[in-house]
Amino acid sequence: MLNLILFGPPGCGKGTQAIKLAEEFQLLHISTGDLLRNEVKTETPLGVEAKKFMDKGEYVPDEVMIGMISNKIDEFAGKVKGIIFDGFPRTTPQAEALDKLLEFKNTSIKKVIALEVEEEEIVERILLRGKTSGRSDDNDEATIRKRFNIYQKETAPVAALYAAKDLFTSVKGIGEIDEIFELLKAEIEQLGA
Repeated sequence: MLNLILFGPPGCGKGTQAIKLAEEFQLLHISTGDLLRNEVKTETPLGVEAKKFMDKGEYVPDEVMIGMISNKIDEFAGKVKGIIFDGFPRTTPQAEALDKLLEFKNTSIKKVIALEVEEEEIVERILLRGKTSGRSDDNDEATIRKRFNIYQKETAPVAALYAAKDLFTSVKGIGEIDEIFELLKAEIEQLGA
């Protein structure tokens, strides 16, 4: 299976690119945010569990998220050529849990690709997105910078983890959507996709 992780700070365009790549390579697109919202909305057992934490303003525990991912992978088994993880894992424990889950399912991550975008560009993009997204956290520059700094601090070790396995690369995340898509596509095609 062609299993990929698309990395990058909030607002770098990974959601847009992940959708395009999933379509191009017949991959299951897993955005943990979308997955979480859907599980809560449909009141699955894991969604009910997750909602308890969300209602208290707490992060959903990794084991609950991994359970949701496992169910999603099982649902699409044999229907896709692989998986593209959009913004997950964000921490080293999540990466280790994901690797164990995939190993259990007799597969593994083939490549981690990061979209490199500078902080000032991220702030500008998210403030622009905030005019139409309806997300309160997209309208406050201090909050955006805080999210960027958390990303840098928490995900740098994840990048190092995959780099040590020679699975990590990065591409320029600034430019036209199609231009960035072609850079990503070229990286994936090197894997024999």
